Amino acid sequence: MSICVTDRAKLIQLATQALAAEVTQGDPVEADDHNGLLGLKRGCFVTVTNRGRLRGCIGTFQPREALAETIIEMGSAAGQDPRFFTDPITPDELDELDVEVSVLSLLTQTDDPAALTVGEHGIYIICGGRSGCFLPEVATDMGWDAQQFLSHCCSEKASLPADAWRDSQTQVYLFTSEKFSD
Repeated sequence: MSICVTDRAKLIQLATQALAAEVTQGDPVEADDHNGLLGLKRGCFVTVTNRGRLRGCIGTFQPREALAETIIEMGSAAGQDPRFFTDPITPDELDELDVEVSVLSLLTQTDDPAALTVGEHGIYIICGGRSGCFLPEVATDMGWDAQQFLSHCCSEKASLPADAWRDSQTQVYLFTSEKFSD
C-alpha cells in the first residue's frame, strides 16, 4: 500500500479538523471527497501527541464507512480518549498537537504468531471476549522481539496471560499500516 501525498494531506486535514471540532464543541466535520482510497472501507488509527506525549489514540479494524468518514470518527474520538478522562485535550492545547494517521491493511489470521516481522506487522489478539492490539511501530519503539511483542499485547492490552498468544483458542491477526503525520 502506498498512499499518495494528496490523500495523505486530506486524511490528516480531516483528522485534525475532527479533533478540533470535538475539543471545541464546534460544528461536525464532513468529508467532501470519497474518491479512490478515501472511499474504501479501511481500518485506521488517529494518534495525537503533544511534544511527544500521548494525548489520544483511537482506531478501528472494522470500519462501517468509507475511510474519509472513519478518519473523521477516529479523529473526533481521539479528542476524547477515555485514558485521558481526567486530563482531556483543551482548546488552548490544539496548536501544540501533532496528529498522526495510520491506515491499515486488511487483517490476516496467522497460525504462527512468532513468525511476524517486527516493525512491519501490527497485531490484533482476541480470546474469550477480550482483545488487544499494537501498531507495528510499538515493537521497534520498545525494543521488543516478536515474542515480547505478543506477550505484552496479551497482558497489557487484552488483559490475558502473557503467553495466551500460544493458546489454540486465541486468534492472532497480523496487519501492516502506512503511518504519516502533519
